[in-house]
Amino acid sequence: MIRTTLLASVISLGFAATSFAGSAKMDIVDTAVSAGSFETLVAAVQAAGLVETLRGDGPFTVFAPTDAAFAALPEGTVETLLLPENKDQLVAILTYHVVPGKVMSTDLSDDMEATTVQGESVTIDLDNGVMVEKATVVSADIETTNGVIHVIDTVILPGADS
Repeated sequence: MIRTTLLASVISLGFAATSFAGSAKMDIVDTAVSAGSFETLVAAVQAAGLVETLRGDGPFTVFAPTDAAFAALPEGTVETLLLPENKDQLVAILTYHVVPGKVMSTDLSDDMEATTVQGESVTIDLDNGVMVEKATVVSADIETTNGVIHVIDTVILPGADS
């Protein structure tokens, strides 16, 4: 049931993104939808009620976990987080992936800390590529009309050991 609802939500968002396909740049949400590898993230953003926020003026920097990153979480984690009674926890996790402002890869320095919208800081490590906490940035500097997306391979969790 939850998967069917999520699939329907993602499909409807996908059709909405089609109308933006001709534009040179899209906002964070439409960019994620059109990429095709962020279906779980888009569904989570929708369940958390953050779609309009991430379509706002920004600018925002989003560390966007791929579908594979969400699939690597323990079985049942995503489904549990998407339940209405877990909305606060879902919002906390998602906003931990967002930094106010537009932070491009050229703005980064080793061991820098960035305060997230959630309130905690994430640490950027440049020793072995670019890492945000334990997540590796696999694609950087995807510019949108209201910020930038950096694709990461792991879901980062607030309060977890870095």
